[in-house]
Amino acid sequence: MSTIAPIITGALARKKVTTFTFRQKKERGEPITVLTAYDYPTAMAMDKAGIDSILVGDSLGMVVLGYENTLPVTMEEMLHHSRAVARGAKTALLIGDMPFMSYQVSVEEAVRNAGRFLQGGGMDAVKLEGGRERVDAIRAITGAGIPVMGHLGLTPQSIHQLGGFRAQGKTAIAAKRLIEDALILEEAGCFSIVLESVPARLAELISKKISIPTIGIGAGAGCDGQVLVTHDLLGLFDRFTPKFVKKYANLHSEMQKAFADYIEDVETKHFPAQEHTVEMADDEWNELLRIT
Repeated sequence: MSTIAPIITGALARKKVTTFTFRQKKERGEPITVLTAYDYPTAMAMDKAGIDSILVGDSLGMVVLGYENTLPVTMEEMLHHSRAVARGAKTALLIGDMPFMSYQVSVEEAVRNAGRFLQGGGMDAVKLEGGRERVDAIRAITGAGIPVMGHLGLTPQSIHQLGGFRAQGKTAIAAKRLIEDALILEEAGCFSIVLESVPARLAELISKKISIPTIGIGAGAGCDGQVLVTHDLLGLFDRFTPKFVKKYANLHSEMQKAFADYIEDVETKHFPAQEHTVEMADDEWNELLRIT
């Protein structure tokens, strides 16, 4: 009996998700699930829920660190949060988001920083933004044995160039360029591509034209998978909610209410109550009074 139990347990355990799993799911027509996480308990909860992949997104700059956009996020901040996520999630495919200026300066620097996500951040892969202009970096990073997820459409690190958080690929010329870029990223070695804020039928067309999985965010149901920023999904980020987000909870309001209830309980001396208090035996208390 004791020798059979571990085998049964192992058979039931969820296998580690890999880039090969992504490709298999696309081939079978099974949707791929991706969410962002930036800390240990969130990553653990997602892993237990059965998420396919966790992206440690540079969106942490806005939803965790309070920046106006993703541009100020540093490699050190990304690695700090990546390590926390890696401690919490053991089966999901972990992807580290390369922050602004960590891969644009030179190919050598791009490879070095990508490697830091695997060596020092506990990630399985990296993600970077851009199309044909990133081919040399992608080829070099994948050549070093590091899986790369591409990112096309609305690329938040280029918001100043794009004129803000605007949908992309809405004209025939722009859509043609996105299709070309997707094919170029596939040829360069990307294992998957995020398509953000592009027309749904364009995203579906791209998904059919390339053999690697597409992960949509605001790109319709025709992609091979979906990703959302978890703080949007949970209603934790109160500044704004993108149109493409479905809120599955409104935890910001719940947190605010809990904090207000705590403040009231402390101010009215309803907390801590007796059940929250450590007691001292009477004989020890009396002895303390005698010796002091």
